[in-house]
Amino acid sequence: MENIALVVGATGITGSNLAEELIAQGWTTYGLSRNPTTNIDGLLPIKADLLNEQNLAEALEGISPTHIYFTTWMRNDTEEENIRVNSLLVRNLLNILSPKKSVQHVALVTGLKHYLGPFEAYAKEGVLPETPVREEHPRLPLPNFYYAQEDEVYKASERDGFTWSIHRPHTVVGYAVGNLMNIGTTLAVYASICKETGRKFIWPGSEAQWNGVSDVTDARILAKQLVWASSTESAKNQAFNIANGDVFRWKWLWKRLANCFGVQAEGFNGTIRPLEKELENDNDVWTTIAEKYNLKEKNLNRLSSAWHTDLDLGRPLEVMCDMSKSRKLGFTAYTSTEDSFINVFERLRSENMIP
Repeated sequence: MENIALVVGATGITGSNLAEELIAQGWTTYGLSRNPTTNIDGLLPIKADLLNEQNLAEALEGISPTHIYFTTWMRNDTEEENIRVNSLLVRNLLNILSPKKSVQHVALVTGLKHYLGPFEAYAKEGVLPETPVREEHPRLPLPNFYYAQEDEVYKASERDGFTWSIHRPHTVVGYAVGNLMNIGTTLAVYASICKETGRKFIWPGSEAQWNGVSDVTDARILAKQLVWASSTESAKNQAFNIANGDVFRWKWLWKRLANCFGVQAEGFNGTIRPLEKELENDNDVWTTIAEKYNLKEKNLNRLSSAWHTDLDLGRPLEVMCDMSKSRKLGFTAYTSTEDSFINVFERLRSENMIP
């Protein structure tokens, strides 16, 4: 039977890399988003608003996917509003597809906030998980839109009989432009500004993150796990952590990233120096750089998501994932974290997004 994938959030860092992986594996692949991309060969774009049921139903009228990959979310001012809106995104889609009876599997991408809770929880209240985090850890007694999205998948699964998988990446590293959370592109832009202006490449995060053990998730590794879990019987109806498979300390990696751009690295100096503040007056600087090198994107805010990089690197604890669960079931994909960043930098250069 033909596999027909619907990637929800196909323009994002996770969705776009997943779409490329599915197409490479021979799947018929639709990409749903509010502003569809046309730069992935073989992707069938669908323009739709997940919050508008009529618009969504019309957009999906002639499409009966066998596999749904939910890789998107909407950022709101409060966690309660995050819960309301992001659960609705999932519920609307699954409700509209329910009468077709075509869906065999739904994969949902969340993240380590499942274990950590909102930033305020672990930064101010001292609610810290045991690390490395494991899938068996119970939910926290805190509002969390990841839990609400999971519950929508579970309810629809019971109603419609499809299997599911939940995927919890750490910080995702990969090529994408214009998405909400992108540490690779953000650091590439910051380093490019440092190179052009002679500034130091200053570590923006906490002492715990600077000195502690960490891991990250290459978007291509996440894509491979998503496809594996949705097509491997023993992996269905399971939640999985997903990271590259190596561990590192930022105090080692930061200097190596600086070397990629020929800039001087400066480490933790006793205080957090947020990247969002460091870049807040650099819009004109980036415009000048973009014009000088004839770059494709002149808007700094379309490339940089410094707020999210600050959340990741500012954590007051070291965080890493246990990967035993999926390893035992046969998922063995691995990549070097240094290579993950270098590959993003090289692609940004080849696509004329950075000098």
